[in-house]
Amino acid sequence: MTTPSPFARSTSFDEPRLSGRTQTIEEMYSVPESFLEIEVRNPQTHGFGRKMFTDYEIVTKTNIPAFKLRHSVVRRRYSDFEAFRDILERESTRVNIPPLPGKVFTNRFSDEVIESRREGLERFLTVVAGHPLLQTGSKVLCAFLQDPAWDKQMWL
Repeated sequence: MTTPSPFARSTSFDEPRLSGRTQTIEEMYSVPESFLEIEVRNPQTHGFGRKMFTDYEIVTKTNIPAFKLRHSVVRRRYSDFEAFRDILERESTRVNIPPLPGKVFTNRFSDEVIESRREGLERFLTVVAGHPLLQTGSKVLCAFLQDPAWDKQMWL
């Protein structure tokens, strides 16, 4: 008797794909063993003239033990993200840290530019915070995501 290849297409939908027991309702709808959700939202522009800047709200929800809080909300500006990325690169030489969205010099306070940057910052944080080596080995990661009093000067 030949064993079918696991890569062969099945001709019947009646065949079980995985052998073993079926999941219970509790298992299907319970909180996953570990989850991490990061949302960058609610950009706000402050100041006037050359002193203008935009900051972003970072909402983190997790049950990963490396994080001190299950739910947190902090605000960070782009320069904080730049410092955070530099600190991460120095702190973790074994991990390739992705780039931030590019610096913008014209129309940087337009809704389109702010939204594009918000999306890029959220992608950056999702990749960085989702990396298992950074979750367990980075001192700055949890502080940046969860400490409202985070100050880049303390890490430089």
